[in-house]
Amino acid sequence: MDRTLFRYEEPYGRPRGRKANLFGWTIAILLLMGLTLAAWLGSYYIFGQPERPDSYRILQKLHKIEQPKRFQLTAAPAGEFLSGKQLHDRYSALRPAELAKKNAELARNYIRNFQQVAGLVPYVVGRFTIMEARELGPNDLFTSGMATLTSAIDYGELLLEHVYPADAQSVPLMKQTLGTGLEIKLERAHDLSAVIHAERLADGRVMITTVPLLYGSYTVTQGRGMFSLEPPFDLNMRAGWPLFKDGLRRAAEARYATYRQQSGPTTQGIPMPGLGPTPAPVTAANELIRVVPALPLPMQSPAATPLAFAASATATPKGSRVALASPSPLPQAPSAPTAVAAKPLASPTPLAMAAASAPARLPPVPNATPIPTAAPAGDIAPLPAFPAEPTPLVAQKVVRDMTLASTAGGGSWKTYPPGKMPAGRLITTSDLRDVAERGLAGERVYLRGEFVVNFAESNRAVLRPRGGMAETVLHLGAPSSTRIIVEFPSGYTPPEQGSTVNRDDARPYEITEVRKQSDGQLNVFVREIMQ
Repeated sequence: MDRTLFRYEEPYGRPRGRKANLFGWTIAILLLMGLTLAAWLGSYYIFGQPERPDSYRILQKLHKIEQPKRFQLTAAPAGEFLSGKQLHDRYSALRPAELAKKNAELARNYIRNFQQVAGLVPYVVGRFTIMEARELGPNDLFTSGMATLTSAIDYGELLLEHVYPADAQSVPLMKQTLGTGLEIKLERAHDLSAVIHAERLADGRVMITTVPLLYGSYTVTQGRGMFSLEPPFDLNMRAGWPLFKDGLRRAAEARYATYRQQSGPTTQGIPMPGLGPTPAPVTAANELIRVVPALPLPMQSPAATPLAFAASATATPKGSRVALASPSPLPQAPSAPTAVAAKPLASPTPLAMAAASAPARLPPVPNATPIPTAAPAGDIAPLPAFPAEPTPLVAQKVVRDMTLASTAGGGSWKTYPPGKMPAGRLITTSDLRDVAERGLAGERVYLRGEFVVNFAESNRAVLRPRGGMAETVLHLGAPSSTRIIVEFPSGYTPPEQGSTVNRDDARPYEITEVRKQSDGQLNVFVREIMQ
């Protein structure tokens, strides 16, 4: 009998087992727990404080940082508008630790595109004078564009750093435009300059750093062109705040004091015998103004109407309706000759003002050719020709203060009678999701439905779709996160806040853009085209 068959049944025949190292396993488990805790705290530190340079760099490598985006005036984060004195009183009363915590919160909100804001975003309003402007480079927090150091006109204890992020090709024109002594006018209806940093100086003053969330366009009345702002691609957080460090700020203030002494107006004193008259102060003829680009009027001939209808009919998805343009009546002969300008003017010229104010000065036109009254649709009636004559001198109003403002809303476009708009696709609010995914695809899309006015201002209104009880319970139709931003042409009065707007097939809104945010919010931009 083979003794090896039952070798494990005898106690003395079993191999001696090795003892487990419990102390080693305890140390390993404790190390793993420490690594887990460190990873959790590190992720909380990095994701919770993106304003720190190291956290911002790590989040950039992980692609967890979004580029600062451009906001619309009616889709901007909720905030409060503060004057120079209010800003000084708010930030000068904070202790150093409280001010550091507030600055971290302001920078964090800007980096996150104001998606997780606790409270209201502070916006700056008022009038400021540029003391000095400098170009931004790779060693600055904003790596491209210009930054201006300004002083508040109504409250001298506040300094303002206004950042103008832009591409490199816009910087030469910005250097010519943003000169010392120009005035920046920040208004509630046109500008959204958010506070992203506050610095308390040693002499008790407060310096605020702001950036415009609209990133509009700027120009001058006698300048060479217009420059537009662009959101920064990324931020160099290692450069730190503020943009004008202490040495740069002191040098800029010294140069501005010298500039004011040299360019100050000469005071007119009492005339003395033997002395000539005191020269009058020099008035600036150039002015930085707000740019409102006019939209071109869509001209459409009758022959092109069937083609446009056929193109839209072939691209219309199943289930959507088509808005047909009713035939317009033939133009009737007016009682007096009428001239139509070939392009809408942004502001009347001195000659046009003179002709409008004194029409009796124009001599009668011999053998004037009458203007055709039944011109085909889409054609422009020519202006009547007047004989050459000396142009009368017109007194022009001279603007003393030079102001800078941005583009904001408003404009003019062609409006139509009810039911006579161009052919296009007519949709309801339930079809907006498809439009957001596919886009407009170059076709005219109209929106109809019943809406409630949540907010209204001079030329814009924010509407919400109004759903019935069945849609609310069964979750049908448009979601509650749909927001319709309506832009009205010049001269229109928006509906009152809280009122109900009903737009049918004959009076729809024209959709210009549909944006879908990461949280599912739909921002639908439309404009009023009905007369």
